[in-house]
Amino acid sequence: MKKEYDLKSMKSRPNPFASKLKKAISIRLGVDVIEYFKQVSNETGVPYQTLIDTYLRDCMRSKRKPEMVWS
Repeated sequence: MKKEYDLKSMKSRPNPFASKLKKAISIRLGVDVIEYFKQVSNETGVPYQTLIDTYLRDCMRSKRKPEMVWS
């Protein structure tokens, strides 16, 4: 291995997996839900969108489904 590398001479290229990691969508969430996750974000230092994604991923992995009660 070299002691020094000249990174300026390297050509950059886009990450081929970046498009598969996350997808931007538009979603309507309740103001109270957003405020809750922003509050948790301030406490933990984790961005609120990451917290929402992590929570939904946990629901997906544990196959948790919402209980819908229609009156």
